[in-house]
Amino acid sequence: MNADGRISRKRFLGTAGAAAGTAALSPRGALAAPPRHPAHGRGFLRPEHFGRIFDLPPFARQTPRVEAALRELGMPGGLLDAGDQLSAGAEALISDPALSANNPNNPSHTAGTTFFGQFVDHDITFDAGSTLGRATVPEATKNFRTPALDLDSVYGAGPVAQQELYDASDHAKLKVESGGLFEDLPRRADGAAIVADPRNDENLMIAGLHCAFVLFHNRAVDLVRANGRSGDAFAQARRLTTWHYQWLVVHEFLPQIVGQRMVERVLRARRRLYRPAAGRAFMPVEFQTGVYRMGHSMVRPSYRANLAGDNGRPFFGLVFDPAQDGAAEPDDLRGGSRAPRRFIGWQTFFDFGDGQVKPNKKVDTKLSTPLFDLPLGAIASHDPPTSLAQRNLLRHLTWQLPSGQRVARAMRAEPLSGADLSELKPLGVGFERSTPLWYYVLKEAEVVGDGLHLGPVGGRIAAEVLLGLLQSDPGSYLNAKRRWRPTLPSKSGTFRMTDFLTFAGVDPASRGQ
Repeated sequence: MNADGRISRKRFLGTAGAAAGTAALSPRGALAAPPRHPAHGRGFLRPEHFGRIFDLPPFARQTPRVEAALRELGMPGGLLDAGDQLSAGAEALISDPALSANNPNNPSHTAGTTFFGQFVDHDITFDAGSTLGRATVPEATKNFRTPALDLDSVYGAGPVAQQELYDASDHAKLKVESGGLFEDLPRRADGAAIVADPRNDENLMIAGLHCAFVLFHNRAVDLVRANGRSGDAFAQARRLTTWHYQWLVVHEFLPQIVGQRMVERVLRARRRLYRPAAGRAFMPVEFQTGVYRMGHSMVRPSYRANLAGDNGRPFFGLVFDPAQDGAAEPDDLRGGSRAPRRFIGWQTFFDFGDGQVKPNKKVDTKLSTPLFDLPLGAIASHDPPTSLAQRNLLRHLTWQLPSGQRVARAMRAEPLSGADLSELKPLGVGFERSTPLWYYVLKEAEVVGDGLHLGPVGGRIAAEVLLGLLQSDPGSYLNAKRRWRPTLPSKSGTFRMTDFLTFAGVDPASRGQ
C-alpha cells in the first residue's frame, strides 16, 4: 500500500503462485479425506475481513498433482479457452460469430452487464493480502473495500480525508478530467489514475463507468442546490447516487445474472445461507472467488468502444492484447492511457433503442481467449501465470474452498452428475467428483440455465450475498426507506442503467451520436 493509503492498480489480480511440482499421487490420494477448516467462529467475523458461509472441507488436498491439474484446466488452449480466432481482428470477432463458435452470445444480457458487474465487485471486495495458491485464513485477511453497496470505490474516505479525489474549487463534487473528446479519470503525469480503487482503471470500460458515476454525483450536487435543499449538498448527492445505484443492482443487474424468480424468492423469504448480524456484513470467499467470478465468462474477446472516436470511425479493440505492452496509445482496451479516441460510447453496452447495442457472452465454461494471456503489466509480480482462469482456480487453494458438489448438498440442491462434468476426468485427480466451485458454478449455469444466468447453487449464493449486503446496511434504501423509488427521470417508467447514464450526461443523445 502507498503512503497515501492507495493500493497500486497492478495489485488487482494478486500475486503469482508457486510452480506446480511433478510428484505422482493417485487420484484417490489427492482427494481422500481433506482436512476440515478450523472452526471459524461466525460470532467473531469482522466486517473488515473476509469470512465463510459454509464450514466444509476443501475440494482437494493441496498437493503438487492438484496444483498441476488446476493449471492444466486453466491453461491457454485448455478446456476453458474458447479458442477465439484473434488473428481475424477486433472488428471481425464481433461481426462474424463463426470466429467465436465456442463462445456463444447471451441474448439476455447486453455487453455492459459485464462491466456493471465488475464495478459492483470493486465496490464490495478487494483482496490485497493473500498469496495466490497459498492457504490463507479468510477471517484473518483484510478486505480493502467495505462489504456494502456504498460506492466507497468512488468516494474513497470522503472530501476531507481524501481530498485528491475531489474538485479543488467545489469539495462537494468529485474530480473528473477530459480525455480529449470526452471525460476521463483524473490522472497523474505518468498516466496513473487518481481513484479510490485502482482497479477501476483496469480497462477502458470500467474507467468510463467510474467517470459516469462521478458525473452522476456532480449533477446530483447541482440538483440538490437548484432545489434549494438545506444541509450538506455532498451527503445528499451521495445518497441520491448510491440509492439509484442500489436500485439498479436489485432491479436490473441481479435479475440478469440470477433470474427474476430467484431475486423474488430471496426478497420474499428469509435468507438461508448468508445471515450476518445486523450491521455486521462480511465478504464470504465462496462468493468472492467461487461464484462472482462468473463475470469472467461473460467477457467478449473484443468490443466496439465507440462509434466515431477513431478519426470519425468506430474504435474497435481486443479487451487485452499483450502486443500493446508499452504503447503510448494502445490499440487494445486496457486502462492507464489517455487519448481522444479512448472513451466509451454507451450505445454499444446498454440498449438505448437505437439498434447499436451488442450482447454479452454466455455464462458457461468457456472464457474469451484474451483472458488467457493478460498483459504482464496487469500483474503485480510481472510473472506468470498470465491466464486469468489459472489464477481463479489457484485461488481455490488460497481460500481452501469446498467443492461445488458439497456446497450443493449443504444447500439441499441436486448436485451436477459425474456425466455433466466428465470432461474433467482426464485431469486424473477426481475433479469430476469434487469440482472447484468456480468451475462448478459455470458448468451449472451452462447445464441448467443454458448460460443465460447462474443456476440454483450459484444464483442462490449471488442473490443472498448481494441482497444480504443491502439488508444488513442501515444506510441502504432497503433499510432506511424501504418504499423508496427512484426520483430521477425514466424513459420507460422503471429506472434503468440507460436512465442513469442519461442523467450523468454520457448518453448518446448528450454527445450528438
